[in-house]
Amino acid sequence: MIIDRLLEMVQQAQFMGPGGSVRAMQYAVQNRWGYLRRRPRRPEKQFTAIGPVVESTALPDGRQVRFAAAEVELRMLAPDLVRITWQPGRLPVPYGLAQTNWPPVEVVQREHGSGWELSSGEMRVILGHDGRLRMHNRDGQLLRDDCPPLRRGSLWRQTSLLRAEEQIYGLGEQTGPLNLRGRRHRLWNTDPIKSYGPEQDPLYLNIPVYLGVHDAGSYLIFYENSFPARLTFAEDAELEFENGALRAYLIPGPPDRALARYSELTGRPPLPPRWALGFHQSRFSYDNEDDVRGVAAGFTAYDLPLSAIHLDIHYMEGFRVFTVDQQRFHNLRQLAHDLEQRGIRLVTILDPGIKRDHDYRLYREGLAGGHFCRDEAGNVAVGPVWPGWCAFPDFTNPATRQWWGAQYPQLSQQGIAGFWHDMNEPAIAGTWGQHTLAGEIRHDLEGRGGDHHEAHNLYGLQMARAGYEALREQQPERRPFILTRSGWAGIQRYAWTWTGDVQSSWAMLRQTIPTVLNLGLAGMPYSGPDVGGFKGAPSGELFLRWLQLAALLPFFRVHSTIGVPRREPWAFGPELRTQIAAVLHLRSRLMPYLYTLAWQSSLSGHPLARPLFWPDNPDPALRGIDDAFLLGDALLVAPIVEEDARGRDLQLPAGRWYNFWADQLLEGPGRAQIASALADIPILVRAGSILPLEEAGRLALHLYPAADGTAAGQCYGDAGDGYGPWRVDRFALHNNDDVLHLDWEVEGEYPFPYAAVTIHLHGSARKVQVHGAPPGPAILRPYSNMPDA
Repeated sequence: MIIDRLLEMVQQAQFMGPGGSVRAMQYAVQNRWGYLRRRPRRPEKQFTAIGPVVESTALPDGRQVRFAAAEVELRMLAPDLVRITWQPGRLPVPYGLAQTNWPPVEVVQREHGSGWELSSGEMRVILGHDGRLRMHNRDGQLLRDDCPPLRRGSLWRQTSLLRAEEQIYGLGEQTGPLNLRGRRHRLWNTDPIKSYGPEQDPLYLNIPVYLGVHDAGSYLIFYENSFPARLTFAEDAELEFENGALRAYLIPGPPDRALARYSELTGRPPLPPRWALGFHQSRFSYDNEDDVRGVAAGFTAYDLPLSAIHLDIHYMEGFRVFTVDQQRFHNLRQLAHDLEQRGIRLVTILDPGIKRDHDYRLYREGLAGGHFCRDEAGNVAVGPVWPGWCAFPDFTNPATRQWWGAQYPQLSQQGIAGFWHDMNEPAIAGTWGQHTLAGEIRHDLEGRGGDHHEAHNLYGLQMARAGYEALREQQPERRPFILTRSGWAGIQRYAWTWTGDVQSSWAMLRQTIPTVLNLGLAGMPYSGPDVGGFKGAPSGELFLRWLQLAALLPFFRVHSTIGVPRREPWAFGPELRTQIAAVLHLRSRLMPYLYTLAWQSSLSGHPLARPLFWPDNPDPALRGIDDAFLLGDALLVAPIVEEDARGRDLQLPAGRWYNFWADQLLEGPGRAQIASALADIPILVRAGSILPLEEAGRLALHLYPAADGTAAGQCYGDAGDGYGPWRVDRFALHNNDDVLHLDWEVEGEYPFPYAAVTIHLHGSARKVQVHGAPPGPAILRPYSNMPDA
């Protein structure tokens, strides 16, 4: 442990310049000394029960009950959404919410000998005279059972009874298996400082949302409390929040309906620009403009698709945010223009720390405008980051968000298409202790006031909000693209995320799947890994397998730390380059399907990558699978995550499944063995699907009939950016007199964006007759296994 810490200090000195480790140690000492001076009194040892009922009041949509030592308010916001608020404790500033005005709900209330019952058409909530709360679904099945909460000082503790077979999912970015049962998690956004492995907790982006799934049904719960918390999922679920009101939102399942209601509450993810779904190339860092041009030229020379190049902190002048190093990037505007002519966008990193430098305009403005976080004495809070000692904007202040947002044109007007928010937990270099602002640092919190204990988990969310709202106003004809390392509930309204500084190992390749799935089940549909791991030198096999997996996740980026071998596709030699090229072209083929999934997510809040039990599969064998996933409704992805493996075992959901590469039919439920060469990733297509792909500039419709000859699908299209006309092409295949008929319907005004259409029938030699436009009636031939050249 001591040796690891010393190595980290050496790395900090290398990365952060002369004096970096000294500043880190100085900050740690100051932080610890400040804590000792302000150390709170010894907390109470005993928990206090809420006591007996004192008073009960019926509300139009719920009930308020006062106990001797606490009070609770139940409000039915929708037929399948109840808000439970236990006090004392400060109510949250509603940063996580997008919907706060709900239409009235008809609630039937009944009081009986042991408590009160509230019923809507979708759920029944029973509050006992002892404070116990139980939720039933519309069929009367008990979904969740909460014991009366306990209080110790400002801390709330609540135990929820779990069924023996119940499995838990969500909580945002987490390591470990997909099922969180049997684990303990801390909700406190944290930079692990060094690259992390499978047991790291906590991580950068917690979301206090989880799904419980058991044989009687499922539910989703969201805790609207940003204070530090711990959750333990053992025989039962035990929750502790350090402060604030204990406020929760309960939604009955199934998971797809629960996520739709949750995303209505906290906000739908906006439709991204189409290019964001392509391949992103990055490293820490591309040294200069010539380096970036060389990377782009390499992709052109090898005929490889590329959507974006990311610039890490070395594009800045002395790591000062919103500046450009004119020696390294003497004409950023021309570079961005030249790349965009080739279909490549530039994305630049932004860190929240602003160098304490009176010759630096942004620092002077921040001081004059009162935009920086301050301590209890009113002094600007500073901590060491890349530029040296930095001040930190208080993004919980509306004026600060507006000021910060006004800086984006300094880059967007030079052609920068996207922004990558990093270090926004906020992260601070310290040699020990917490690598963030001290808990006593003050925040505005929309004028209410509060400290960093409450605002910490909100920091990345509000930074993303500042950027997104500014870009929407400044560039109304373009959709913002923001990538954030940190966030909280509601972050899906503003940004995508990635899984941070993962180790380069087979274990972390496998960990990618449950981490991305749990982010999606907590309402964050867009995430992906640093392909190959952030730190380390992956073997060619590990890199290729990681690339194959990431090509079928929402966010697809290669990125690595400073000082490791480069990872452009040609860096691994000719043979692997060919296999890498096939993966990148597969991603391009999938773009119509991925863009359609993104459009669907903007309407429903559903994740693009989903667990095998989605949306409500009753097969308990699927609930613990965390090495395979569904991509939308049509595709099942079973990555190879073991070294030297050339195939794998897979638990199939019920139904017929086509092998994407060979058209072999598999029958589920049950286990199947799938062979896979190094160049391939096992992909299955659900029977009954119509899969839209892009092949040689044409829309290729791949028809995978169910046993009765039916199939359905759709394809969303628009200009790829902006908010103009759109179209949805809907397809339905049916069997009539041994001839398959494909009905094609169109909604919307956007012109058909492809030069032509090809239709491929899988698993059958029958003819297909097409009705509708485009392309009009036609008879087409069976699929020939390989895409057209």
